[in-house]
Order: sequence, then structure tokens, then C-alpha cells
Amino acid sequence: MQLIALDHIQLAMPAEQEAQARWFYSTILGLDEVAKPAPLQARGGCWFRGSNIELHLGVEADFRPARKAHPAFRVADLAQARAELQAVGIAIVEDSSLPHVRRFYAADPFGNRLEFVQLGDVY
Repeated sequence: MQLIALDHIQLAMPAEQEAQARWFYSTILGLDEVAKPAPLQARGGCWFRGSNIELHLGVEADFRPARKAHPAFRVADLAQARAELQAVGIAIVEDSSLPHVRRFYAADPFGNRLEFVQLGDVY
């Protein structure tokens, strides 16, 4: 087997919260919403796409946020990303455990953990 690329990230969300998902992932993070395939639309949720990013939010009946498992997004300017999230009331959790990697954590409106990493920094 040869893995070529990551196709998409799937995160869970509670039912009937698509407006919150759109606000956060599209308005705040700048991802474009893409239409879900017709056979999947009745399940709820939203799909988003950005430069080299495909993120799917699927409704989970017994929803529990992912507090440890998480996607990590590389950003062009970590300080700007931090400021934009804080400006809309998103709490930031700083992480300096790897001094050569500038990063922080935040949560989406549903409590799913997200990591933001400065472009150019490597693990």
C-alpha cells in the first residue's frame, strides 16, 4: 500500500447546528462550503474546502466533542490567526511544549479541539 495524500478530515457535530458550523468554518476560518452529495444531504452536516484542506462535519446523534484527537491547520501568520479567533470570543490554549514549533489550540463551536501551527515550523 502507498498512501498518497489525506483526502479529508471528518469531525462530528450535534444535529441542527449547521448555521454555527458555517459561521465558524466559513466566516471565521475562511473555508468555502461545498455541497454534500445528494445521497448524503439528509444526514445533515456541512462540508468545507480550502487550499489543500477538505473538512467534513457530520451529525452524530450521541455527539461528544473530540477533545484530544484533532486536525492541525498550518497558518501563514499564527499571531493573526490568534487575534482573529480571540476577536470573536474563541478561547486560545497556548502550547509551548515544543519550543521550535509555534502553535496553539482552540475549539470549534461544538468543543472539537483544533490545532493551529505556524507555517514553516516543523516537528
